Amino acid sequence: MRKITSLAPGRTCLFGDHQDYLGLPVIACAIDRNIKLTAEQNDSGTFVLNMIDINEVRIINIDATFETLEPRDYFASSLRVLRRYGCVPNVGYTITVTGNIPINSGTSSSSALLMAWIRFLVAAFGVDREVTPEFISKVGYESEVLEHGEPGGMMDHFSIGVGNVVYINTKEPFSYNVIGTELKGLITGVSGVPKETIGLIGEIKGNALMSIGIVKQNFPDFDLNTSEIGDIDRYRNCLPDRLIPFFEAALKNYHYTKEALKEFEKPVLDLKKIGVLMNQHHEVLRDLLKITVPRIDDMINAALRAGAYGAKIVGSGGGGSIVVIADPEKENVVIEAILKAGALEAYAVNVDPGARIIENIQI
Repeated sequence: MRKITSLAPGRTCLFGDHQDYLGLPVIACAIDRNIKLTAEQNDSGTFVLNMIDINEVRIINIDATFETLEPRDYFASSLRVLRRYGCVPNVGYTITVTGNIPINSGTSSSSALLMAWIRFLVAAFGVDREVTPEFISKVGYESEVLEHGEPGGMMDHFSIGVGNVVYINTKEPFSYNVIGTELKGLITGVSGVPKETIGLIGEIKGNALMSIGIVKQNFPDFDLNTSEIGDIDRYRNCLPDRLIPFFEAALKNYHYTKEALKEFEKPVLDLKKIGVLMNQHHEVLRDLLKITVPRIDDMINAALRAGAYGAKIVGSGGGGSIVVIADPEKENVVIEAILKAGALEAYAVNVDPGARIIENIQI
């Protein structure tokens, strides 16, 4: 009988929210809050998934092929994807799922669960490919986004699968670089306001792509990937007023992400400079894309008043969480301020090395 334990971290987006579906880069990092799957082989021919934190049990036949998918059923879609890579379940497992990533908070609890599940399946049944962090990340993206036709990008899967602080270049040909293994003074604040993912991303993505399409019709030489922040005034006149903020947001966020990459590539990281760029990025998300809510704004203002260098909303928006950069010596003061501003939770986090198997033994 085998026992396999897999673990996948949550992630936070440092720069590039609402950028990866435009083919623009993202800087994200895995954080040391995680989902853990502890699986013990059984004789039932089924996967029995005991999801302790939400008090649910899911039973899946190991031979299920899932010709049709229920919305957001990532257990099923990943089994379907992995079969294409030669991963064919031939024995059942009883699986206990636990975690400490707040659900629906913008720190990728659902993607972490998916990645821990994929990592377990590959360890248990193998694949006909080399098992690398990139492969695991790719399967996650295919399972969550492509199989379900969802509007998200690759950030979650690659930041969780590859781990560390990662620069993700989402345009073809896709690439990524690990640009750091630690980041001092990193804090997560959870608002307790559920984020609104699919509809919000779909609407903002649609408007952003529409604005870029109109600019390209009028200026065929326009290339988003070589655009500069100064290009906004040159092109805005060809856009209807309602689309200008989406175009402006794309160029500004891209600029701040490129500037942040320059800082991360320096031998010594200047947390204050990272913080300033983070604040500028948040202003775009708040004022142009309008994805914040009052409690998020209160938490960010409180963090900055308490001495944090920078703070921004994380992920799709409409609620969820914030990421904060602070002097490591002032972490506790900043955390206290965020909690007083109405946060459900706030805590210091460290950078995590990514999805992995932590136990694979015969019992």
